[in-house]
Amino acid sequence: MRININKTIRTDSDPNNTYKIIAVDDEMGIIDSLSVYLSRVGYKLVGVTDPEEAIERVKNEHFDLMLLDFIMTPIHGDKVVEEIRKFNKELYILLLTGHKELAPPLEIIKKLDIQGYCEKSDKFDQLLLLIESGIKSIKQMNLIKSINKELEDSKELLEKAYLETIETLRYTVEAKDFYTRGHSDRVSEYSVLIGSKMNLPDEEINKLRIGGLFHDIGKIGIPDSILLKTDKLTNEEYSEIKNHPSIGAHILSNATLFKELIPIVKHHHERYDGKGYPANLEGDNIPLLARITSIADTFDAMVSRRSYRDALSLEYTKEELKKCSGTQLDPNIVPIFLDIIENEYNKIEEIQAKY
Repeated sequence: MRININKTIRTDSDPNNTYKIIAVDDEMGIIDSLSVYLSRVGYKLVGVTDPEEAIERVKNEHFDLMLLDFIMTPIHGDKVVEEIRKFNKELYILLLTGHKELAPPLEIIKKLDIQGYCEKSDKFDQLLLLIESGIKSIKQMNLIKSINKELEDSKELLEKAYLETIETLRYTVEAKDFYTRGHSDRVSEYSVLIGSKMNLPDEEINKLRIGGLFHDIGKIGIPDSILLKTDKLTNEEYSEIKNHPSIGAHILSNATLFKELIPIVKHHHERYDGKGYPANLEGDNIPLLARITSIADTFDAMVSRRSYRDALSLEYTKEELKKCSGTQLDPNIVPIFLDIIENEYNKIEEIQAKY
């Protein structure tokens, strides 16, 4: 009958007590000796004589370091490590053996990411040095984790604040002109409709959603005298308007949160025939998500009322989309949106009713 023992030694006054060690050896005498020795220097030890139980203990409890016998029944130490590494890559493991000639090859030790190896002895001095070295490594690892966590927390707070600032800028742009309020929200949702119809991955759909919201953010840098002008723009004024994608890309470039949205913001006014702006990109050289957003943007601009004209009819808008297919707009995506208009127009109406 196999004997299983859980021997936990605590010395709360010692700083070593903050680190939890599990010793796995099928000889109870070894566990007892380790318990006595390590308790003297303040380490907290859990002793287990069944290697399979040890695997389960590590799976369900936190341990910083493992002392592991190599030759055991029913499975050897290398198999224990192999199983543990499937779910725990960080446990610091020291392999022990009383049979030098049966020690595992160095290749196995490296492959299984075993941090140290020690021959059993009546004296534990060498083992203690390895344990102390392991604890120092664990301390450093925990410090790095803590620093990374603080950096991540700070980054999240910074990006949240930046997102709120950009949202404020977006609302400021749309608040200037009664006729464009809700435009970015609708472009966002139309873009998502198209992307979903194309079976794009969720990650890309989310980029379309957020990119649509911020596609016109660069208009914050365009003078109101030009942005709100109801008469025909001069060539110089139109050149100013054409700067808004680049301005928007620059605004978003200051936060990694928006890095993947920049192609949408910068290139949603490119044309499929290469005659758009700001980079005169052509065809598939225009980022896919920008091509999708461009169609949504064009559609909303036509079916929405403007200060200089009423909303265009749906039939007229559909014909214009067809005319622009292959010149201004991607000829592969336009039919997809037209199919949505024809067969799922209720979704478009729901979006329009919201904004």
